[in-house]
Amino acid sequence: MSISILAIESSCDDTSAAICKDGVVLSNLIANQEVHKAYGGVVPELASRDHEKNIVPVVDQALKKANISQEELSAIAFTVGPGLLGSLLVGCTFGKGLALALDIPIITVHHMKAHVLAHFIDDPKPPFPFLCLTVSGGHTQIVLVEDYLKMKVIGQTIDDAAGEAFDKSAKMFGLPYPGGPMVDKLAKEGNPKAFEFAKPRVPNLDYSFSGLKTSVLYFLQKQEKLNPNFIQENLNDLCASVQSTIIAILLKNLIKAAKQMGIRDVAIAGGVSANSGLRNALQELAVKQKWNVYIPQFQYCTDNAGMIAISAYYQYLAGDFASQDVGPQARLRI
Repeated sequence: MSISILAIESSCDDTSAAICKDGVVLSNLIANQEVHKAYGGVVPELASRDHEKNIVPVVDQALKKANISQEELSAIAFTVGPGLLGSLLVGCTFGKGLALALDIPIITVHHMKAHVLAHFIDDPKPPFPFLCLTVSGGHTQIVLVEDYLKMKVIGQTIDDAAGEAFDKSAKMFGLPYPGGPMVDKLAKEGNPKAFEFAKPRVPNLDYSFSGLKTSVLYFLQKQEKLNPNFIQENLNDLCASVQSTIIAILLKNLIKAAKQMGIRDVAIAGGVSANSGLRNALQELAVKQKWNVYIPQFQYCTDNAGMIAISAYYQYLAGDFASQDVGPQARLRI
């Protein structure tokens, strides 16, 4: 019997819907929210309101693009957490309501696990076990992936995530939100060794980026006293230097984890995995370390329902269904 799943992702500020049939993602639609740019960051209340406006048309388009009718669906999946509570609630409520109307089961998906499983949407797919560095606006983790539904976090940030380090640095540079992609763009024209910033020392395989943020702040304050136009005159070099520092911090622990675990299959996932500097650095490192590296397509790096759909497919095969009394969880560990 064919397995067709409608998946919904609404954990932050992107409303996304996807259709997966027998493990193949047939459609992956994303509605971005422009309203947050005026505030320099995501405003939770505005995000949830836009999800309410976007979810019906996005789901409708996902079904049409996949040429699947509601009556053909086997289950409905949605992100249960972690994320913004109001945003999660929209996807959760819509998914439960539609599943109830169609009399089909629901599947709740962990957002960060879905980022990892995005690697199983397209070829090449990593073999088990493998290590996955998941880097996003809210999370930075090294995950040991032993099976589709068996994962263990072996290292994570103790404060800011890598994505926050990018965005907060960008804000200090006077760049618009979201700052991460802009830093990546400008870094291509800069010298990554122009300026040196702090690389916090943290025990084991954990990360810390708050010290880097403070280092950048104090450096800029000192330079602007000497030259008020310092940032504008050195913007490309600043972006390149900050990006290079963040990448170095990320990859240092990944190398350590791979050696400790004796694993040569390494993947990256999450919104920051779309960063060209990180992707290139990982490819170069793979040659030196003799790793097999796996990087998802750009459309499956940022928040998207395609990764929710493929996760739900493996949960469906395992009989991992949820009851109608399930609710969103803003904080949810792997």
